[in-house]
Amino acid sequence: MSEKIQSPNNLVRILIAEDSPTQAERLKYTLERHGYQVTAAANGRLALQAARLLKPALIITDIIMPEMDGYQLCQQIKSDPQLQKTPVILVTTLSDPQDVIRGLECRADNFIIKPYDENYLLSRIQSLLFNDQVREPADPSAGVEIYFNGQRHLITADRPQILNLLLSTYEAAIHRNKELMQTREDLRSANSALEASNKELEAFSYSVSHDLRAPLRAIEGFTRSLLIDYGGQLDEQAKDLLHRAQNGCDRMGQLIEDLLNLSRLSRSEMHCQDVDLSSLVNAIAADLQSNHPGRKVTTRIAEGLIANGDGKLLRIALENLLGNAWKFTSRREDAQIEFNAEPEGGGGFFIRDNGAGFDMAYAEKLFGAFQRLHSTAEFPGTGIGLAIVQRIINRHGGRIWAEGKVGVGATFHFSL
Repeated sequence: MSEKIQSPNNLVRILIAEDSPTQAERLKYTLERHGYQVTAAANGRLALQAARLLKPALIITDIIMPEMDGYQLCQQIKSDPQLQKTPVILVTTLSDPQDVIRGLECRADNFIIKPYDENYLLSRIQSLLFNDQVREPADPSAGVEIYFNGQRHLITADRPQILNLLLSTYEAAIHRNKELMQTREDLRSANSALEASNKELEAFSYSVSHDLRAPLRAIEGFTRSLLIDYGGQLDEQAKDLLHRAQNGCDRMGQLIEDLLNLSRLSRSEMHCQDVDLSSLVNAIAADLQSNHPGRKVTTRIAEGLIANGDGKLLRIALENLLGNAWKFTSRREDAQIEFNAEPEGGGGFFIRDNGAGFDMAYAEKLFGAFQRLHSTAEFPGTGIGLAIVQRIINRHGGRIWAEGKVGVGATFHFSL
């Protein structure tokens, strides 16, 4: 913003010191709507020049500004014999008690908390303008020494200034507390609504899955009867079509089962304890090898990796991650799978393979329910496994993400 000072002519003038053009325009618009004439300066130095030139009735200044901050501006105003009676409002977040001490040191008259309420701001302005007319300035040489956080502070503000500043701080704290209580109540209501929605969704998923099983069993039974009772009268093309129908039923049954499993994860109660992840991964890898004795897979599993969590859920997550690594390395003769802790620490782990990999452009889709980046002809599955893993990791307060490259392999990182 250029160093131009806006100078409208009015008897009741308010000077704004604000380096944010957006905030300055918003405040200027609010005040002008209520009959005040406003002068805006882009930093403390320009505001001081404007104050000496225009003698405003009140100054509102942000604290954090370039060249001269709000405390320094207030100190300069209160040290100037021609300006020392001008009320100064500091706009702050009041995130530190030191703000109050510094406000007292520079003899500020009031605090306004960001984001400020328009009615509260206007009432503060009216109160300060009225009090300014009946207050006599104190002798700035007389002061009181106080110690705060081991540091000495000289407070030269007069009694009305101190009372106004402390009362505004207390009032702002009460207002903020009410806002926090309202926010907490809103969050409680939102959580209750979310829990109700989740229960309805889980009940719906269970009902749909249950209701789908009956017609599916009928279709599967009819096709089996046709093959058994009438197989001799069917040509090979008809038999092939019936076998395809049976395979479709099997796949639909697995999808329903996966949907139910995903729904159950949200309802199951967690029992957290220290879990030996290394032992879990070793056991899962041994099961995979026994189920696929013809495969040769090199596994490197770090020992002694412990995490706190629900053992049953973590086993499900690791079974899915290891199962994916086993599946997507099935076309490699030198298949390799590694489980270890993240090298930089922080409680993270990873499972890496040198299998089919994936295009990172589709990384966000990996954890969506029934999302697949490969056809079932290439690699079988329903696409629910990683969605289950993500839900388990989320329930442990962690996160999971993946890195991969087509034809090179994939790494799944997770933290708990």
